[in-house]
Amino acid sequence: MIGDALKAADPETYAFCRAEERRQDETIRLIPSENYVSKAVLEASSSVFTNKYSEGYPGKRYYEGQQVVDPLEQMTIDRAKALFGAEHANVQPYSGSPANLAVYLAFLKPGDKVMGLALPMGGHLTHGWNVSITGKYFVSVGYGVRKDTCRIDYDEVRDLAKKEKPQLLWAGGTAYPRLWDFPVMASIAKDVGARFVADIAHIAGLVVGGAHPSPVGVADVVTTTTHKTLRGPRGGMILCKTEYAQAIDRAVFPGLQGGPHVHNTAALAVALKEAAQPSFKDYAHQVVTNARAMAEGLMAKGFQVVSGGTDNHLILIDLSNKSVSGKVAAKMLDKAGIELNYNSVPFDTRKPFDPSGIRLGSPSITSRGMKEAEARQVALWIDRVVSQPTEDVAAAVRAEVQELTKKFPAPGIG
Repeated sequence: MIGDALKAADPETYAFCRAEERRQDETIRLIPSENYVSKAVLEASSSVFTNKYSEGYPGKRYYEGQQVVDPLEQMTIDRAKALFGAEHANVQPYSGSPANLAVYLAFLKPGDKVMGLALPMGGHLTHGWNVSITGKYFVSVGYGVRKDTCRIDYDEVRDLAKKEKPQLLWAGGTAYPRLWDFPVMASIAKDVGARFVADIAHIAGLVVGGAHPSPVGVADVVTTTTHKTLRGPRGGMILCKTEYAQAIDRAVFPGLQGGPHVHNTAALAVALKEAAQPSFKDYAHQVVTNARAMAEGLMAKGFQVVSGGTDNHLILIDLSNKSVSGKVAAKMLDKAGIELNYNSVPFDTRKPFDPSGIRLGSPSITSRGMKEAEARQVALWIDRVVSQPTEDVAAAVRAEVQELTKKFPAPGIG
């Protein structure tokens, strides 16, 4: 909750903050990349560390007055290494995309070849897609998923890698609901002489909670955001083997960034400590359990769940057999108090801004304490709205949503 100082200084901004608090508290938030952070993380992220510039690394700064910042950042690094089992950690990237760009800067020259899961198949922009700088400065080859299963065929990836000989091979995506086989990807990279990078931005919390296999120690470099399933502040992080530490650190600073956002470093330290607690493992496994319950509930209502289910926090639905597009469904569900996003599905015939699918996930409802019964109820609400996308139905569902959210206060807000 925000305080009286903001209300007195800027009533307009205060009103926006309070309105967003109410919105997050009263809605079912299903966007897979969103979550709730704890009150402690919120307090750290709004601390006086926002006043401090700290270009460089602990013990090697360009500004004075680092007596507190240096041990704070070193503690955060140590916590990240311990939590993930990594040899080296850089906690300075401003977010996941800058973290990925640092990998390119560390290892490649413009024109070198990269290979990642293609965006229309569930990949990320920064893995070489053509509208991203990573697809403009580097030669990009995208691998996909099988049309019959919508799952990655690792034999096909291996064959493509042998043909194309990329210098960098990515694993990871934003709309892939299945487990990643990191050892197989590492073997493919080794076979073609590529460095293997695993982007676990979406699943980092599941990895440290033991609900998804870890690529740390398998991949040469691991990148991640610090929010999403990890439940930290908005930011990025890079984990790598010791032999790559210097190249990665130089790529982050001075290669791409100036001073780190120290208030986010403080908040990340809190989140990493929270993720090291036994209760976090319970949360991570419940995230997967809730996602599966929701997917099963939707399939029971005739929804086409891409790949036939989920192994993680994320569900991708193809609405081609329904009467609405992904965009129409997402907009009407938002009016019903159910927040998700429209999204392309593999082999989509519609345009990306008005695609066939919707993407949803379970991290936020799990952080509120909801379990399988609530996840199945959410599936029923989605079916009601998608089956009859009218203002009246949306209003009726929204009233029911608000009754449920009252029983599960939002962390850091309620």
